[in-house]
Amino acid sequence: MCIDDMEKVIIVEGKSDKIKVETVMKDNVEIICTNGTISIAKLDELIEYLYDKEVYILVDSDDSGEKLRKQFKRELPEAEHLYIDRTYREVATAPEQHIATVLLGADIDVHADFL
Repeated sequence: MCIDDMEKVIIVEGKSDKIKVETVMKDNVEIICTNGTISIAKLDELIEYLYDKEVYILVDSDDSGEKLRKQFKRELPEAEHLYIDRTYREVATAPEQHIATVLLGADIDVHADFL
């Protein structure tokens, strides 16, 4: 199996979430922003693009994040869902060490400084 066949993708809500994850992550993983919500047409397009990729969903622990997570569970059931502690509520405001621990739990390499 070619390495290209095992590409990893993390789906986050916003640009600040993406920046936070990029800061912590060492692996070369694509990060896709939904900008909070996603239309059915855009979701269908995204699902087609994500075919044969390892997909991780990392969204906020709030109502909009949970709504998005439910949508992905329904439309992309093979994706792995990553959760931040509810006390932080948002990916962007969670400490880097917490994000690093969450990513490491999904076998995504992180910078050792954050452990």
